Amino acid sequence: MRRPHPHVPAPGPSSTPLFTRSLLRALFAGLLAAGGLVALAPAAPAATARQMEALDRGVVSVHTDSGNLVSWRWLATDPDDVAFNVYRAGTKVNSSPITGSTNYFHSGAPSQADYTVRAVVNGVEQTDSVHAVQFRTGYKDVPITPPAGGTTPDGVAYTYEANDASVGDLDGDGALDFVLKWNPTNAKDNSQSGYTGNTVIDGIKLDGTRLWRIDLGRNIRSGAHYTQFQVYDYDGDGRAEVAMKTADATVDGVGTTIGSASADYRNSSGYVLSGPEYLTMFNGLTGAAMATVDYVPARGTVSSWGDSYGNRVDRFLAGTAYLDGARPSLIMARGYYTRTVIAAWDWRGGAFTRRWTFDTNSSTNTGKGYDGQGSHSLSIGDVDSDGKDEIVYGAMAVDDNGSGLWTTKTGHGDAQHLGDLDPANPGLEYFKVSESTSQPAELYIDPANGQILWQLASCGCDNGRGVAGDIYAGNDGAEVWSASDSYIRDEAGATKGREPSSVNFLSWWDGDTTRELLDGTHIDKYGTSADTRLLTGASVHSNNSTKATPSLSGDILGDWREEVVWPTTDNTALRIYSTPYETGTRITTLLHDSQYRTALAWQNTAYNQPPHPSFFIGNGMATAPRPLIYTP
Repeated sequence: MRRPHPHVPAPGPSSTPLFTRSLLRALFAGLLAAGGLVALAPAAPAATARQMEALDRGVVSVHTDSGNLVSWRWLATDPDDVAFNVYRAGTKVNSSPITGSTNYFHSGAPSQADYTVRAVVNGVEQTDSVHAVQFRTGYKDVPITPPAGGTTPDGVAYTYEANDASVGDLDGDGALDFVLKWNPTNAKDNSQSGYTGNTVIDGIKLDGTRLWRIDLGRNIRSGAHYTQFQVYDYDGDGRAEVAMKTADATVDGVGTTIGSASADYRNSSGYVLSGPEYLTMFNGLTGAAMATVDYVPARGTVSSWGDSYGNRVDRFLAGTAYLDGARPSLIMARGYYTRTVIAAWDWRGGAFTRRWTFDTNSSTNTGKGYDGQGSHSLSIGDVDSDGKDEIVYGAMAVDDNGSGLWTTKTGHGDAQHLGDLDPANPGLEYFKVSESTSQPAELYIDPANGQILWQLASCGCDNGRGVAGDIYAGNDGAEVWSASDSYIRDEAGATKGREPSSVNFLSWWDGDTTRELLDGTHIDKYGTSADTRLLTGASVHSNNSTKATPSLSGDILGDWREEVVWPTTDNTALRIYSTPYETGTRITTLLHDSQYRTALAWQNTAYNQPPHPSFFIGNGMATAPRPLIYTP
């Protein structure tokens, strides 16, 4: 039996009556301050209200040959019927308040035009928003400075490349800032021996101001599977924290060394298979280490994870989940080929508290088939509609209380997607691919209970990539496809047309609600006979080798469409692209949908995957729901 849709809670003591939701929304509307920020947060939010960021309008102006597309955020804390006016240098440019979208095309305007937006609430115009971020040449550059290169103990020289990024409001001003990982050019996959340079993490404002730099040190090996960093406001103080695995000789953003500065646990193959391992929470504003605890789980005996040389023991995943339904918790995990351990942490009052630990070696899970089921990523969402988040970890899921929820026993895979893929069916759906040549190539799963709704027979190969999203308006709901298939398929597994040109990432980019294809350094529109190029990034590079992913892609500025962030080829800037296409669709900023927001937080984890909201966006979609949130 399918479960109730997460936006229509099933009756029960944890459900919020509709009159309460209306009352809360009215309260939030009354608390609107300049720029749309909420000045106060309710002392005791309703059980279904989730703590989210207090954001500014995120106004952007994207210049084209014909003028400027101005777009901005519709916040979840805005009234449902809020309208907007657009001002250029204090002069209103729209003829009547804008109600059907959150963008306005100002024809003929120059690239340097200065815009603000004013909300109109109950007929009363509010004060100016922040000034628009100007994309004068179609993109916005955020200056960055690579760390100095070096030489490994075996004499190999290396430099640095900008790699994965995340976002969070590090200083509490309502604007999102970047947290950027710098990888040395000799970064390694776990299966590869050899020394690497240090991994370096920067906190950077949108104007390029570097707030801090953290050097993880010689005892954290560099590569896609070693450092998964989470950026989120875990304690609700209005500023994001940064969490990651650390070790002796990690130097925080204020120059303080964690543990021993001289310790060197690297073996002759470059692996770090001994010495203490830590979990550290860093201050998002200063980069200072606020608390450090032992990493859970400890590596123990290396060979117990599946090999003796260090490949499987150091496979890490990370995420953020609303395990109590209201406030975010940190998820840190180790292992997926054999043993898997997932630890959930709360960060409150300047201290870590471990909420629970899921361990496939535990007696409560022995024989249940949870070992060896992880993917190179994870997904987080409320799969059973109880108002709390679960962790979908490859071919298995862990409930909000840390107990095993289900396992399909179909093994490891490289890609997975959790979202409302089938709008005709209440709740979420889940699509994944399999690496094992003896397992189904594709699986379409009910994530509430792990029921396999349909599957494709094994391709006899490592099916390394798979995607789910509504890219084709000729089908109801999202399509799915994979590297081993020749078609896109619908929610029943039926073929619906040719496979697109890429099996990688997605982006809501143009004016309609179907999603576009993001691959390497370009964006394409799916077509039944061929794909159409919409954007090619100028002088930028993708990351993570054959995965060819951007530093970040998601709704980080402007309206609900998604920005794409690539590093420039010389690694001196993060180049942000924002859509130049006008849309008539109005959707609350996806940053206030907690499933989407946490997906942005875990996007950098191992093999990066695109974010999916908790509701369906696509052709013929219903009116998008309004999230119920509160802000610090």
